[in-house]
Amino acid sequence: MYRVSDVMTKQVVYLSAETTLDEAARVMKEADIGDVVVTDGSTLAGLLTDRDIVVRAVAECSDPASTSIGSIITREVVMIEQHATAGEAVALMRERNIRRILVCDNERKLVGIVSLGDLAMQLDPSSALADISEGAPNN
Repeated sequence: MYRVSDVMTKQVVYLSAETTLDEAARVMKEADIGDVVVTDGSTLAGLLTDRDIVVRAVAECSDPASTSIGSIITREVVMIEQHATAGEAVALMRERNIRRILVCDNERKLVGIVSLGDLAMQLDPSSALADISEGAPNN
C-alpha cells in the first residue's frame, strides 16, 4: 500500500505573494514544475498553479509584469498528512475536485505536494493520465 510520502514531490518552491506573474512563470519553467506555494511573510497564503496563471490572469488580460501572484492564487489550500494512503489522497481530490494537495507532517509542517499525476504514475502506470504526466512538467 502506497503512502502519500511515497509519491509526493518533496522539493517545494516558495514565492512571496508580491512576486509578479512573469517572474513566477519563469521560476516554474526553470524548475520544470506546475505549482508553487505562496507565502505572505512567514504565513502560507495559498497555492499558485500554471493553470491559475492562464485562467485567472492571461485570460483576463492582466499585465504579467505588474500583477502579483497574491491576487490570483487559490487561497483555500487542502492538506493531507504524509502517512495517509494514496487512495485517501485520490478520494480527497475527487471530493474537493482538485488536482494537487499540500502534504504535511503530524505537526502540520509542509513537507511536499502530491498531484493527481504523481498518484496516477504510482497507482496505475499504464493509465493514460500516467503516460501524460510522465512526460509533463512536475504536476
